[in-house]
Amino acid sequence: MNDILGDWKRTHYCGHLNAEHIGREVCLMGWVQRRRDHGGLIFIDLRDREGIVQLALDPDRDPEAHQKADRVRGEFVVAIKGEVSRRPDGTLNPKMKTGEVEIEVRELRILNSAKTPPFMIDEFSEVAENTRLKYRYLDLRRPALQRTLMLRHQVTRIVRDYFSGEGFLELETPFLTKSTPEGARDYLVPSRVNQGTFYALPQSPQLFKQILMVSGFDRYMQIVKCFRDEDLRADRQPEFTQIDCEMSFVDRDEVLSVMEAMIARVFREAIGVEVPLPMPRMTYAEAVGRFGVDNPDLRFAMELVDISEIVSNSGFKVFSDAVQGGGLVKAMNIKGGATLSRKDLDDLGEFVKIYGAKGLAWVKVNADGWQSPIIKFFSADEVAGIAQALSAEVGDLLVFVADTFRIVNDALGRLRGHLGHKLGLIDKGAYKFVWVTDFPLLEWDGETRRHVAVHHPFTAPMDEDVTLLDTDPGKARAKAYDLVLNGSEIGGGSIRIHDRAVQSKMFELMGIGDEEASIKFGFLLEALEFGAPPHGGIAFGLDRLTMILADTDSIRDVIAFPKTQKATCLMSEAPGEVDDKQLRELGIKLVTRPK
Repeated sequence: MNDILGDWKRTHYCGHLNAEHIGREVCLMGWVQRRRDHGGLIFIDLRDREGIVQLALDPDRDPEAHQKADRVRGEFVVAIKGEVSRRPDGTLNPKMKTGEVEIEVRELRILNSAKTPPFMIDEFSEVAENTRLKYRYLDLRRPALQRTLMLRHQVTRIVRDYFSGEGFLELETPFLTKSTPEGARDYLVPSRVNQGTFYALPQSPQLFKQILMVSGFDRYMQIVKCFRDEDLRADRQPEFTQIDCEMSFVDRDEVLSVMEAMIARVFREAIGVEVPLPMPRMTYAEAVGRFGVDNPDLRFAMELVDISEIVSNSGFKVFSDAVQGGGLVKAMNIKGGATLSRKDLDDLGEFVKIYGAKGLAWVKVNADGWQSPIIKFFSADEVAGIAQALSAEVGDLLVFVADTFRIVNDALGRLRGHLGHKLGLIDKGAYKFVWVTDFPLLEWDGETRRHVAVHHPFTAPMDEDVTLLDTDPGKARAKAYDLVLNGSEIGGGSIRIHDRAVQSKMFELMGIGDEEASIKFGFLLEALEFGAPPHGGIAFGLDRLTMILADTDSIRDVIAFPKTQKATCLMSEAPGEVDDKQLRELGIKLVTRPK
């Protein structure tokens, strides 16, 4: 490479040049975006990570450079020397950062040629995602993707600067650790030295960051890779990055205050948005009561209303039976929704069935009265009560779900989010944050016949609920908190259990006996006996946060080398087979070979 460049040194990035550089000699290097021959003059758009600048090659100025330019094609790698000049009148391009200038080229070197790429490297080409992922090295040249990844870099820089200023230490935790499957599946790594045993890639640094607090480091942070072998969605990846934090001698309010100030700084410095502080808070019970979910999107209204008391003795047995059977009936007013067609309503009914609901009842509020297949079952008082509870007006559509607490809230809450997008109710330029607090500590799993932790088993109960662990553990609330932004959970954490007895009680309630607890978590339990301070922390999803900042719908757009929804890398073709010699060294024999 040194022979090709010789004594040439790049002086500027292409996208940094403007009118202030007119008359200056520059040396640029990059990729050819496009080449245009105007019957003598040749124009080349040269691109690097910072942008595009126009090159002008005149055969009278440098015949040799002009001849080389005639051979250049898209994605050739070139270096040029020349002078920055103002574009001729009528050719300025105000849409480009460099639109006032062009480079009068005196020397050109072709550093490498290129095959014709399978898609155009520009902002506007519609390319199938599988093609983009297969040729990711070309996809990453696209300006939009480069801007997104540079934004990600800015976010990580801001985060590190903030935490350093707040006294946090960035400390690394192990990637090769012990499998403690509780929730998502672990990625396992076989040990060659200790055949028959396995490491696990961490789903979270949780145990180690708690150990760091026991060790007296007081404030820890890490931007860390984590791994979960689970089914994927648009906002999930098998490997993902967390902004991981832990603090000693703190209560919940202090953790939330420090963390929301960090988020506010990220938004201010990364995209120029001021986030009002303090951020609002809402209990889990309020969030589920008003919105059906614990990650409410507050950019639009349309809240859920419990009408169980109004319809508890209704002639419509679907409603009255649900209430009398211990369930509930909730409704939602879709303002102006009376214009939806019967097919639209059928589609909404199919949507709620995804979340366990048996169907969706509806009422159209028309000028001449209510229109609905179920209206004949309601008394005048019930109609009036429902209308008042839902602030029903002419033109509205009222929708209802009757079932168990979980199904009603899940179905209507998800439907609310779906309609927010479908009906254009969301203010796309808004950023609405809310801390959701006071989650249930435990929930009963009917399949395994035991309690499971709502967050994780190291979350502390609320002080006033500790006694409930012995009497009614399902009612105990957790010192847990999630930060929700525009309907997405971007961070979650808790104050941790720092008392050995309470931690052992949690394991007991989850059906984890002393022997199993010792095998899986023995080192933590022992550490808690050596003076563990009160501590708590949180982890933010860096990928998801960047996705929101970049205003993109796919998490794969903010990761340089993402996996597909089948957890494969189309570029490197991972995962792949290994040869028999490697398997023998690991003491592993495959039952079958993949086809």
